[in-house]
Amino acid sequence: MSLSSQPPVAAKPLLLVANQHDHTLSIIDADAGKEIAAVPEDGITGHEVAASPDGRTAYVPIYGNSGVGKPGTDGNEMVVIDIPSQKVIHRVDFGHGVRPHAVIYDKHSGMLYVTTELDKAITIIDPKTLEIVGKIPTGQDESHMFVFSKDGSKVYTANVGPGTVSVLDVKGRKVIGTIPIAKTTQRISISRDGKTVFTADQVKPRLAMIDTATDKVRGWIDLPAFGYGTASTIDGHYLLVGSEAVKQVMVVDLKTNKVVHTIDTPGLPTEIVVRPNGKVAYASCGSSHNVAEIDLSQWKINKMIAAGDGADGLAWVE
Repeated sequence: MSLSSQPPVAAKPLLLVANQHDHTLSIIDADAGKEIAAVPEDGITGHEVAASPDGRTAYVPIYGNSGVGKPGTDGNEMVVIDIPSQKVIHRVDFGHGVRPHAVIYDKHSGMLYVTTELDKAITIIDPKTLEIVGKIPTGQDESHMFVFSKDGSKVYTANVGPGTVSVLDVKGRKVIGTIPIAKTTQRISISRDGKTVFTADQVKPRLAMIDTATDKVRGWIDLPAFGYGTASTIDGHYLLVGSEAVKQVMVVDLKTNKVVHTIDTPGLPTEIVVRPNGKVAYASCGSSHNVAEIDLSQWKINKMIAAGDGADGLAWVE
């Protein structure tokens, strides 16, 4: 099926889930809380996923069978999935093993950006042609996850092993800063107002707060346990923090930078996405093969949604 001849998208909001151990992409009817398809990636293995703004296409980089910084295979491609037909329709070949991991469809430029760890870079792909059109060096090993600044002019990458965050000039395609965080750091997110970037120290149970005006650490949020993936609520009041260490989602009040709620989860919460209506969030709990739907008014789990083994990366499709 060509990229220009896709059938209409189903008239329902969808949640996409990259299942590491099943090597599939779950397509979930978010309102029903039910998986409607598990699309085989035919690759080992996709950790993250992004959706096109029109909700027709999913992009899943195939990382390999290793953990970050660990021995294993080096993925060299990204799978392109047609959401309406629930089929793989294309593969983007990076030309060599690069361990492609995180992927973002940037609405400012209309380009796809993918971390390619072994190249110490973010690779830029034109989603219309699926051709590689450029790279931005990160200057660091293990650039695993990243976020864009609110205006799209900068990118911040969490560099796991070095324990740093790289600051990249998107237009100039160059490194403009490297921010020391800890011996090891994991995951990264940005506040709704674009003023603060959060990343989790993996040596002490705390989050670094990076000021995007100065690109320096301006303070820390102490946690009761090690944090991992984070996401801000739509109103910007709270930060949700997944903790694999204690199987909880911790809720930080960003007015006080204190943990004010904890929500127990049946599995290890790795990634969190907040639904655009602001009422619920979803936390992937891969060890339980589920995604937790969290009520953001009651701070409790509404329901568990069955996905695949190793449910990890999440993307929302409206």
